Order: sequence, then C-alpha cells, then structure tokens
Amino acid sequence: MRTIIEPFRIKMTEALPITTRGAREGLLAKAFNNVFLLDAECVTIDLLTDSGTGAMSDRQWSALMLGDESYAGSRSWRRFEQTVREITGFRHIFPTHQGRAAERILAATRLKAGNVVPNNGHFDTTRANIEYVGAIATDLPSAAARDLQSEKLFKGNMDLDRLAQAIEAEGAANIPFCMITVTNNSGGGQPVSMENIRRVKELLDRHNIPLILDACRFAENAFFIKEREQGFADRSLLDIAREMFSFADGATMSAKKDGLANIGGFLACNNDDWADDFRNLLILTEGFPTYGGLAGRDLEAISVGLMEALEYDYQRYRHATVEYLASAAIARGIPIVRPAGGHAIFIDAAAFCPHLHASDYPGIGLVNALYLEGGIRAVELGSVMFGKPAPDGGGEIAAPHELVRLAFPRRVYTQSHFDYLIETLDVVWRQRASIKAYRITEQAPFLRHFTAHYEPADGCERFLRS
Repeated sequence: MRTIIEPFRIKMTEALPITTRGAREGLLAKAFNNVFLLDAECVTIDLLTDSGTGAMSDRQWSALMLGDESYAGSRSWRRFEQTVREITGFRHIFPTHQGRAAERILAATRLKAGNVVPNNGHFDTTRANIEYVGAIATDLPSAAARDLQSEKLFKGNMDLDRLAQAIEAEGAANIPFCMITVTNNSGGGQPVSMENIRRVKELLDRHNIPLILDACRFAENAFFIKEREQGFADRSLLDIAREMFSFADGATMSAKKDGLANIGGFLACNNDDWADDFRNLLILTEGFPTYGGLAGRDLEAISVGLMEALEYDYQRYRHATVEYLASAAIARGIPIVRPAGGHAIFIDAAAFCPHLHASDYPGIGLVNALYLEGGIRAVELGSVMFGKPAPDGGGEIAAPHELVRLAFPRRVYTQSHFDYLIETLDVVWRQRASIKAYRITEQAPFLRHFTAHYEPADGCERFLRS
C-alpha cells in the first residue's frame, strides 16, 4: 500500500487548549514576547521541541510498573545498561537526568580554557557547556549545508577539509575530542552518512583525537542511512546504529528524543580513565552511577523506548509526517531547509521575512506570528540562539542562518493537526510583510533564548554583522 499510516492506535486522549487571537495577544505580551515563557495551557499545537514531549507506548507504560527504585544496583539499571550496550557497544555507561547533564560532565572533565571542539553543528546546550568552561565550540558543516534550498543528501556531514585545517591550525593536543551530531539539529535536522562518520574517524585517529557522537537522534540518522546510502537498504536500523557507534570513542545522549521518554539520557565511553572521571563527577552532581538522577521507572521506560525507536515502521511513519508538512510548505512557496530533516521542518526566516535584517531577529518575529495566528509554538534557531559577541566588542555577529524550527513530538499529533498547521502557515506566509522586528530588552549570559525578554522594535539599530 502507498498510504503510510501511523503504526499505532490511540488509547487515551488529552484535551487541547483552543484560544482566541485576542487572548493570545495578551498572553504573548505577558510572556515578554518570548514563547518559551508561555504556559503550555496557552498553546494549541506545541512544536517548540521534540525533546521529552512524545507519547509513550503501552509497552513503556507497562515497563514503568517494573521500576526497581533501589538506590544502588537496581534491576532497572541492569536492564538499561544492557539495552544501551546492545545498541552502542560501549564498555562504560552512565545514566543522567537528561542530555545536557552528559554534556556538562564531558566538558567539565575533559576540557580546559582555550581548547577547541570541532563539530558538524553544536546545538545550544552542547555549545553552552563547552563555552562555560572556557573552551571554543567550532562548527564545521559540509559545504552543501550552506545552500538551504539544495536537495543534496546528507547535508549534515562534517567538512573533512576544514576539520583537517582546524587540526593543523590548533594542534591535536588542543583538541581533546571532536563531536558529530546525528542528526545535525542546528543544520536543519540533516543526517550524517556512514561514510562521513568513518572518514572523520580515520582522520582523527591519525592525530589520536577521540570522536564523540551526540546521539540524541541516532535512530532517525540510521533510518536515513538505510533509505539513502548505498549498501544499507537490506540492513536493520539496529545493525546500522551499531556500526555508527563502532566509530566513536564515546557518546552523549538525550533519551528525550530517540529514547522516546519524557526524561533521561546517558554518557558512555570505552576509556577507563575517562570513565573514572565521569563517575566521580556524576556522583557529585547527578546521583549514584546506577541511577544518575533517574528513577528506576524512567530507566525501564528508556530501555523500551530505545528499541522502539529502531523499529523501521515507526521511523517510516515519522519521516512521512515530516515530508507531508514539508511538501505542503514547498507547494506554497514557503522557504524551508531542503530536503526535509528527520524531526522537524526548518523555515528560512530570512527568506520568509526579506524586509527584516538579522538585527531585527526575523526568527522571533515569525515565531510570534505563528503563535498569534494559530496558537502554534515554534522556536527560533537564528541570531538569538546562535549569535555571538563580536571580538572587538562592537555588537554581535549574526548566525549563519535565520531559521525557525517546527519540531514534531513523537506519536502525539495526527494528520488533522498538521493540516491546521499548514493553514496557519499559509495565512502567515500571505501576510508576511506585516511580521514585526524585535529587540532584546533582557537576557541571560548563556542560553539567552530560554528566558530573554523582547519588545517590538520598528527601525531598531542595525548591530549584527554577518
């Protein structure tokens, strides 16, 4: 059959809040024009993130009841450890309360000020944890990633030539590890090919630099490899995932993505000395190494979810959902990152709002327009999230792209919800000339997008530089 259906049926429903535009205008103003600060009950379709927002399966809910809440060495821990090892093959596995905790432990134990960490694309918390210890997070996306409209495959790849240049310029001793993010979230949810992972590892091995996978969406990346890379069509997603991890020396993971759970993550490696450092800091900040800030029931749910994420029918349905919305956007001329990513569509806010400069934060304007029109919550991935202070102190350097991400929670929304989203996008697209500029009135020194305050800024000062 050509029609791809949801490989599940719905057993329980949750009421959606339906609000008026007038109410949303007041709510957004009270939230200082930052959709992060809205209460969830004020949002109709919530596409802010796919992290921890999915619906768990009956098997996961059943597993919750098996949770062993023993402080040390619980049955749930052993099940979790066995599952993660079956997928990744790593010798040392440490549960954490979510992915950013794994990133923090990795950065705090392996980095010092002035170190450089190359990546195909650091996402926000990864970059923040690296920069918090004084190290430098360097993005080295492939040349294909620069053309948002290109239909080239595996645009999430790392640029091998630029990686080699970075190693030569910085010296291998100043690069404690290199990272590859699968899929490349900041680059539009684009996948990384197995060939690219292998070639990066070969280059790093020549300089004794370890490779760390940011594996939040490892199963989605495995699906793309199966569908698009020669030689993988007949292999299972589990087998493909194992090969991906075989090239890595360690991994950070948010189980709130391809663990299909509402909380949790892990840090893993093969190096015994690294493991000792990870364990000591984990005990200090997360908990005993066999629970790592999680309840036994969480460990059980993640153990089931990791394997469910590797089911081909599930991944096929999920990607069909993304393609459905992407095709509708393209048919209307709405500029998005192409081809469609694994967990979201990414709108090119700069092309959507050509009347706005980077200093006007067009992504914030578009995000707010979507909420006001349809009660839809999205997130900006542009110069608010990824802008940098200029070295000379003269304002800021704009992000490479001004994107707005519509991230799809797993197993949550149906086709009618996406049809409603398409209608909302269509209205906002036709009225795009009215989208406002914004300026920041209050911000935090790290991860400012979470809590920043904004106000409309007609004709505000142009202070970002490309």
